[in-house]
Formats: sequence, structure tokens, C-alpha cells
Amino acid sequence: MPMLRLANTAIDGVANEMQAVLEDVMRFSSSDLLCYRADAPDGLVARQAEFWDPVLDWAQSALGARFFLAEGVMHVEQPRESVAAVGLWLRQREEPFRLSAIHLMTTLTGSALLALAVEARRLEPDAAWAAAHVDEDWNIAQWGEDAEVAERRKARRRDFDAAVALLGALDA
Repeated sequence: MPMLRLANTAIDGVANEMQAVLEDVMRFSSSDLLCYRADAPDGLVARQAEFWDPVLDWAQSALGARFFLAEGVMHVEQPRESVAAVGLWLRQREEPFRLSAIHLMTTLTGSALLALAVEARRLEPDAAWAAAHVDEDWNIAQWGEDAEVAERRKARRRDFDAAVALLGALDA
């Protein structure tokens, strides 16, 4: 069902609103998850760097987009050139099914950069999913897992996997 829902979204929604969807992904990149870092504890700081820095390095080399990092949740203004580079990358992939998959991965992970790295086959889907959940997994390790939250995460993962499968079908 997730794949069918995604295909219907591409046909009935995204195809008619390509620019709006593209701009939404660009908005995510202007406040991307990977740019907001913890200042403590050291273990979490290290995990974020381990999972997120390679994606930021890829974005700089492949897209020409350099993003600023911040500690905590205070908004950091990203360079317009970097957000524009994300837009340029997306415009080269501007087709309803591909953009639908990228948009869904972006919203599920909180990161346009993770979605673009998966779409570009520079990051394995499992690695992107793990990167998107570094903070959550850290908290689970400290405090335990909430069963209801775990079920929601499984449902979101099914949708993420449908987006990955759709990209795979488009590239086959």
C-alpha cells in the first residue's frame, strides 16, 4: 500500500505542483536536521558527527553546497547559494515520481540532504535511516523504547522503503 499511495500522490498531486514540492524540499535544506548538533553528551556529539559529517561532505563536493552547523535548536541561516544548489540538483530530477520519493524521504527523515544522498546512491537507505534517528536511538539507549513510538517508527520506515523502492524502479 505505501508504494501505491506514493504513486497516486505523484500522479494526482506532485505532477500538478512540481514547483511547490521542489520549494518544500529546499525549505527543509535551509533547516536540515544534519545542521543542528548537540553540545553534549560527548557520545551523542560523536555519533552525530560520525553519521552526519560524511553527508555534509558529500553535499559540499557533489552539490557545491556548504552548510553551517549550530549547537542546539536555535535557527542558523544557511547560505542562499547552498539552498539554491539543492534546488538546482532537484531541477535536474524534476519528474513527479522521483520528486515524490525525494519529498517523502525528506519529510520522514527531516533532512533533504539525506534524501538527496540516497537518491544519488551515495548513501545506503539503512544508513540514511540510521542517520535520521541518531538522536532518537541515543535516547532509546539511555531511557528505553516506547512501544507506541516504535510502532509509528515502523510505519514511517515502510513509507521510507516505498520511496526507496520507487527510486530503484525509476533507475532500473
